[in-house]
Amino acid sequence: MTALHQPTEGTDTRRQARALASAFRRLTPAAGLGFAIILLYALIALFAPLIAPYGQTEVVSPVPYGPWSGQFVFGTDQLGRDVLSRLIYGARNTIAISLAATMITFAVGITLGMVAAVLGGVIDIVISRVVDAIMALPQLVVILVMLSVVGSSITNLIIVIGISDATNVFRLARTVSRNVAAMDYVEDARVRGESLTWIVFREVLPNIIPTLVAEFGMRFCFVVLTVSALSFLGLGIQPPTADWGSMVRENATLISYGDITPLLPAMAIALLAVGVNFVVDWFLHHASGLRDDQ
Repeated sequence: MTALHQPTEGTDTRRQARALASAFRRLTPAAGLGFAIILLYALIALFAPLIAPYGQTEVVSPVPYGPWSGQFVFGTDQLGRDVLSRLIYGARNTIAISLAATMITFAVGITLGMVAAVLGGVIDIVISRVVDAIMALPQLVVILVMLSVVGSSITNLIIVIGISDATNVFRLARTVSRNVAAMDYVEDARVRGESLTWIVFREVLPNIIPTLVAEFGMRFCFVVLTVSALSFLGLGIQPPTADWGSMVRENATLISYGDITPLLPAMAIALLAVGVNFVVDWFLHHASGLRDDQ
């Protein structure tokens, strides 16, 4: 029975790969723009030290809140640091931390969701009730309390956000995994005596990937906003490290003088969210087609 099962799985995988490759050849203008925005941000984050004209903590002017000029494209902040350079480094720091937190979110949420769906019974009930209890509290409040206890280091920030946001991924993973766990090929795996690890990661996970990939984009945007909000409140990425949220707070006084410099990091966050959502919308449309082809 194992020999008969494997070719079917491989055939489905190849069919999905061909369908996805065909979908990439038919990108919509919005999806193409989204991919271009994501690629631009990725390049900026990767090559920030080469792109930024100055260091993220380097004081380059004796004049605080210096005006926009040829030397300082977006002026200087309250300490005389180049705003453009800090925007570039802010992209690197914000995206890297958000991506790491999102990966923890999915590692924890997906694993617990699939295990709860496959095992069911008491284990499913216990995990689900614990998740419900956590989700009954406002997520930002939970994060603030946890950070006030463990401290606001970058490592703690990633772990706290990753674990607190895993509850949302758990509920999605559990729901879609329960549908897959009821399929005949999963029951066949149980009859063959396959382990829980095999069933979860070889039978269930490959069949829920399209939904999870789309959710990853949405969760990533949410985590970027959470990291920036925490930095704005002073509990996120700590100075002098550049971060979009803290840049809004540090330059907020310029709004009173009609200067839009504090809006630049906010616009950077908004543009990234728009790009990711364009790609997610495109992927959701074609993921439904992939499921229909199975």
